[in-house]
Amino acid sequence: MSETNPAATAASAEAAPHRYTAAMAAEIEARWQDFWDAEGTYEAPNPKGDLAGDPELVARPKKFIMDMFPYPSGAGLHVGHPLGYIATDVFARFQRMTGHNVLHTLGFDAFGLPAEQYAVQTGTHPRVSTEANIENMKAQLRRLGLGHDRRRSFATIDPDYYRWTQWIFLQIFNSWYDEEARKARPVSELIAQFESGERAVPGDHGRAWNALTAAERADILSEYRLAYASEAPVNWCPGLGTVLANEEVTADGRSERGNYPVFKAKLRQWNMRITAYADRLLEDLDGLDWPEAIKLQQRNWIGRSEGARVDFPIDGEHITVFTTRPDTLFGATYMVLAPEHPLVDKFTPAAWPEGTHEVWTGGHATPAEAVAAYRSQAGAKSDVERQAEAKEKTGVFTGAYATNPVNGDRIPVFVADYVLMGYGTGAIMAVPAGDQRDFEFARAFELPIHCIVEPTDGRGTDTSTWEDAFGSYDAKIINSSNDDIRLDGLSVTDAKARITEWLERKGIGQGTVNFRLRDWLFSRQRYWGEPFPIVYDEDGVAHALPESMLPLELPEVEDYSPRTFDPDDADTQPETPLSRNEEWVDVTLDLGDGPKKYRRETNTMPNWAGSCWYELRYLDPHNSEKLVDPEIERYWMGPREGMPHGGVDLYVGGAEHAVLHLLYARFWSKVLFDLGHISSPEPFHKLFNQGMIQAYVYRDSRGIAVPAVEVEERDGAYYYQGEQVTRLLGKMGKSLKNAVTPDEIAAEYGADTLRLYEMAMGPLDVSRPWDTRAVVGQFRLLQRLWRNVVDETTGEVTVVDAEPDEDTLRALHKAVDGVRQDVEGLRFNTAIAKITELNNHLTKAGGALPRPVAEALVLLIAPLAPHIAEELWRRLGHTDSVVHRDLPVADPAYVVDETVTCVVQVKGKVKARLEVPPSISDEELEKVALADEKVVAALGGAGIRKVIVRAPKLVNIVTA
Repeated sequence: MSETNPAATAASAEAAPHRYTAAMAAEIEARWQDFWDAEGTYEAPNPKGDLAGDPELVARPKKFIMDMFPYPSGAGLHVGHPLGYIATDVFARFQRMTGHNVLHTLGFDAFGLPAEQYAVQTGTHPRVSTEANIENMKAQLRRLGLGHDRRRSFATIDPDYYRWTQWIFLQIFNSWYDEEARKARPVSELIAQFESGERAVPGDHGRAWNALTAAERADILSEYRLAYASEAPVNWCPGLGTVLANEEVTADGRSERGNYPVFKAKLRQWNMRITAYADRLLEDLDGLDWPEAIKLQQRNWIGRSEGARVDFPIDGEHITVFTTRPDTLFGATYMVLAPEHPLVDKFTPAAWPEGTHEVWTGGHATPAEAVAAYRSQAGAKSDVERQAEAKEKTGVFTGAYATNPVNGDRIPVFVADYVLMGYGTGAIMAVPAGDQRDFEFARAFELPIHCIVEPTDGRGTDTSTWEDAFGSYDAKIINSSNDDIRLDGLSVTDAKARITEWLERKGIGQGTVNFRLRDWLFSRQRYWGEPFPIVYDEDGVAHALPESMLPLELPEVEDYSPRTFDPDDADTQPETPLSRNEEWVDVTLDLGDGPKKYRRETNTMPNWAGSCWYELRYLDPHNSEKLVDPEIERYWMGPREGMPHGGVDLYVGGAEHAVLHLLYARFWSKVLFDLGHISSPEPFHKLFNQGMIQAYVYRDSRGIAVPAVEVEERDGAYYYQGEQVTRLLGKMGKSLKNAVTPDEIAAEYGADTLRLYEMAMGPLDVSRPWDTRAVVGQFRLLQRLWRNVVDETTGEVTVVDAEPDEDTLRALHKAVDGVRQDVEGLRFNTAIAKITELNNHLTKAGGALPRPVAEALVLLIAPLAPHIAEELWRRLGHTDSVVHRDLPVADPAYVVDETVTCVVQVKGKVKARLEVPPSISDEELEKVALADEKVVAALGGAGIRKVIVRAPKLVNIVTA
């Protein structure tokens, strides 16, 4: 509080017993929160079902407003966390007051590693600690007065919720992507095609579908299913005992959580075939109202590129590469395979070929030894490290040679870490004249460099004199012809078209599109996650559990942690916590063909699974028969004018989820849409990224953070316990010892003050520093508002039943017009500034407020400070809530100024200011300006060469 003297505080309270204080704010806020809960004030009716409500309310235009799922941390909330929640609450309240049926609620993304690690450390079951964290967070959020429909809230750890997460997984598992139809279809339709002969059985089986074994059929279907298990290179983190997605690995090859080394390893893992949707994920971005920066990140992550696949013959077989520059084929002088490429072992001979350069062998006696050593070295690096432009190029010769298909040249095949298995085919044709990385590698390994694009920078075609590669799309092709095809003299575009046609005609290549996007690794070797609804028979064939067996609940285990290993030991295999519960793992089930023994999948789903579809559960949270009722889903999320792909009307969260959660959720929505379960192929129509509330971090001479609240400022320096410390602006958090909780601020000033301060700090999408000392400014705004309506001595309402004067009407309607526009545009800081300006005008005017002005002011601030608004509304004699009251509408006649100030310049200097009507024409304004006595005096009889008029605000007179 601003008053720190106890005696002064007591005297003030005695003189003004009805003053708006922190204690009064606390009492008002708690009372109205109880009222809202008891009355179901924020319950959004559905058009049908258990949640169906007022038909008149359902008939209004709808708004579905969402925050990104919070994780219930044991540390609770600090004041940075609620920024987005308060913003969506203000916007949701505004939409209710402008005639909308609003769905606004909040659940909890509660599976994940933090709770599991806490369980390992303390022995507390993850459910116990997570549910306690949820209850604490609910209490903190309730204190902020957030208008959530609490009937719709849930946590991803609720079996009734993850039953449907498992059900969706089975929909994906039982689907394949039909390239011709460009949509997912049930696997049963694919099987029918194989059985009828409509679709040929792939591979070299040479038998009809029904003649194949169950295991053979399962292997074939696995190549089509949208969810499939396969042996694949993964990011293996022994220190955590689990596999990580690419996005969970830092740029320096360590785990984002725990900072342990991450290695490449081959494990059998579940994957989602998100790559099948790459084109649609790109195309549909155009119909979304998202920040361009986020769209760009998704486009770059998907990474669409056009080129050709080319087969390079080798030992009677071939290596296939993808290249965006098939026009440079004549310049390919060597090939590179990623260390993980499955063909490396196949084509690595027992001994070095005669004449092998010593620099190619890495000092090893045999190719196998060289490749094994290099693979081990590459496995300790992250993908980012491997592709770093500045790093020294390393590699080793496999001992094999391939043939360049356009000129017959025998070219060596290397293994090098700058080629990734996750891009293209995991193999490249190296054209060192046109690619800098290839150029550096060729120089390091003494490989030839052939110039095949005519340099335009004067360097000439002798590559021995070059200092770097020359790549250009504007140059002419040279040295690129044979007896069958001629590219010399063509532009790059024409050469690409001609060589691609030639490759296809020869049957050694094909024009194609490639994507950077990789299939989504969907397995985790952890306990605290959704169990897979999959069992394996004695032949290892995967079977989906029937819907009647869902949810498959997590069993109890004695040890929650995955088995962790020496963080530096890459040659380990994960052991999952679920595998230790043998009674759960080994089961006898009847899946429709009699009781049989099965083994359950012992990996769990990643923490992203539950957040891929949670927007749908908000719509119909108590439906036990369907994922969501189709009519309810169409009502809240179906496509409509301006929203071609449907989705949530407003989704607010951090930009850090640009390519993880957002891409995964879009993929799940498209599969569910294709299968007819929902009407919206996109989950979120409008996305808004809020900024971050930052705080100063103070560190001592050791670099250790010290408690910010105990730091003193003296003469521009900062001291902790007498020692000078450094100050830097950064994140807010418990570990940085600079966290301020919303509970602290609510206790000192009230939740409405906290809400106003966070919204007034600056534009919502910009990061801003927290300053506890500045919070009092918004508290004083509420105190002035209170005094304008309530007598602080008697507690009586002071408004009068009278019409406001002209100036007050203009101030009111300008504020109403500005606030409506600002809140609609999520510009809450400027909306608060306009309310403050209006309140100050009323304070300065003095006297009792006319009732129409007082009521309009209370309604205007209601979305931002709902508790004090409810209290004043009730004191003004109303028995209903402000929540569903109509927001005031501005009268245009009072919004437009009666006059505006026009500046008149003579020879570039201001000589007069005229009050003129806003609608005055250029001609009229010129006449008025030239007739003004100050202008006439300034001209002094001089001739006028030109008059520049910009009605209604400027006249510039140029003299002869």
